[in-house]
Parts: sequence; structure tokens; C-alpha cells
Amino acid sequence: MSDLKKIRDEFISKLKGKLDLAELNQIKSDLFGKNGLVSSQFKKIGTIDVSERKKFASDLNIIKDELHDLINFKINEIEKANINEKLEKEKIDVTLPERSFVRGKIHPVSQTIDEISSIFSEIGFSVEEGPDVENEYNNFTALNTPDNHPARDMHDTFYLDEKKERLLRTHTSPVQIRTMLKDKPPFKIIAPGRTYRSDSDQTHSPMFHQVEGLHIDKNINMGHLKGCLNYFIKEFFEVKKIKMRFRPSHFPFTEPSAEVDIGYEIKDGKIIIGEGDQWLEILGCGMVHPNVLKNVKVDPTKFQGYAFGIGIDRLAMLKYGINDLRAFFDCDYRWLNHFGFDPLDVPTNYRGLSR
Repeated sequence: MSDLKKIRDEFISKLKGKLDLAELNQIKSDLFGKNGLVSSQFKKIGTIDVSERKKFASDLNIIKDELHDLINFKINEIEKANINEKLEKEKIDVTLPERSFVRGKIHPVSQTIDEISSIFSEIGFSVEEGPDVENEYNNFTALNTPDNHPARDMHDTFYLDEKKERLLRTHTSPVQIRTMLKDKPPFKIIAPGRTYRSDSDQTHSPMFHQVEGLHIDKNINMGHLKGCLNYFIKEFFEVKKIKMRFRPSHFPFTEPSAEVDIGYEIKDGKIIIGEGDQWLEILGCGMVHPNVLKNVKVDPTKFQGYAFGIGIDRLAMLKYGINDLRAFFDCDYRWLNHFGFDPLDVPTNYRGLSR
């Protein structure tokens, strides 16, 4: 017991002095470390006579708890003092000016995608999505694009492997293939998203946005296609009348195929949609080719339908007076601040946001 009392008295005397955290941690290690004084005393219990062992163990536990509690108390006392000192020194100066706040803007492309999705949803179309990295079958073969078609050439398509089996999709039509493979007709969908082609100038970009439309059902014809597009163009450009014409064209995945032109005129340097005798091409469309339906296991003798593809970036350029496609991807905040849309503004109509 004399050894235990000696240890107790020695360290209590040390703990009454002014110590810092490092010194307290060292005392803790000296007492309760693997080879500490108190730890060593516990190892002796087995060598003590049985008659004295119980009392020795009891006294040792009392001293251990006393020293342990005192060390923890001193540590907490120092930590509280440090916190109070920081609070005194690190006061917040409420007289400082507030930090500047910059409100973000909705990008014209994002706004246009929302408007397009809203318009088509009103006439029963649902929105489908697919991956940007596609396989060759969904992007070309299933869409009746032959092996020797120019669209497969390296100068148009970004291939991701030497075998040309994986690529960045050149249009969002693969989403139509994926949708028809996983479900059964009827189908009435639009597929907006990013697409990629090796092309870059004032009206072309290596990465751009398209929306594909597909309507497959029994007894669908060109009249339904014309009515759908006529409704969309009037709603998107917010005009009551529209001049629209179909020009014969060719796409591997539609037959017959057509380019759609709309009438316009230029007033005060601005394009006015729906008026004038000039024509502007805005999209391609047609009746879905029977081979495409066969490739997705849809019987072309029972079902038929139409498809169309629209460049979202070009629609945004026409509607909002943007004359260079490359500006969409320049990440210039000044440009976005001018052409972007304020998400907190009250909508001017049930679709768009005021600018």
C-alpha cells in the first residue's frame, strides 16, 4: 500500500500545478500507458498473497479512478479556457459590408428544352432519355442506315474503339430504338438530349442538342404528322398562324421523308416567324421506315407512324435572336446574363420565364 500511496501523492502534487495539454497527456501516459506505473501495479495482483489481494485491488482501483478523473478534469478545464480565449479574440465584426451575391441564370438551351417538353406533353407525348455513348446497332443499323452510308464515316462520327462498335450518338434517334425494344406499341414519345458530330462553324458545333419525336400506332399517317408539327411550331414561336411546307427529302429511317420549312420575314433586323414570303428550314421528318419497325420487332402491317428531328440550339437561336451557335458553349457569364432566364422571375405565360 505504501507504493500506491507514494504514486498517488506524487502525481496529485504534479496535477495541482499549472500544466498544458502536452504535459497532462504525458502524465496520463506515465500512469496508464502500457508500461505505466498504475498499469504495472495491476500486473502485480497475481503475485500478492490471497489474503491481501482483494484489499490491494480495491485500493488500486480507487487510486486509478481518482487520478484518472483529476487528469480529465484538468484537460477539460484547459480546453474550455482555450475556447473562451478564441471567442474573445475572434469576434465577428457585424459592421463589415455583406458579401456580393450573383444570381445564376437558366441557359437558353435548358429553357428551350423545357418549353419543347411542355408543348409536346400537352398533346400526349412522354419524355424518354438514353445514354450519350451508344452502340453501332442502335445508332445506325436498327435505323436502317447501311454500312456504306456517309454518316458512318470518321469525319462525321466520333467512334470510341477501333472496331467502330461504340460511339458518341450522332442523333437522339437511338432512344426511339431503345424505347421500342423494351415496350410494346403504341408509342408516343420525344427524346431531347445531347448529340455529337465532327463539325464546327457559326451554325454547327461538335456537341449540340436535338429532340426526336416518335408516334407509332394503328392508322397513323402524314396528316397526323403535319397537324402535330403545325401545332408545335405555332405554340413554340407563340404565333396564331404559320406558313409551313413539306419538301421531299431522304432519311434512311423514314419513307417518305421531308424537310419542313416555315415562312418568315425580316423586320428591323429581326426574323419574324409566321409572316413574309421567305422560307426557313427547321426540321426533318417522315413516316417510320418498315425496316426500322421490323428491327424492333413491331409488325409494320399492323402499326405505322411518324418521326421527326429538331435542332434545339437552332430553335433557341431563332426564338431568342442569337446569331452564333458557338456562343452557347463559350461559358461567358456576360453572354448568359444577357440571354439567360431568371429562375426567380414570375412567368410571363404558362410556359416561359420572363427575361
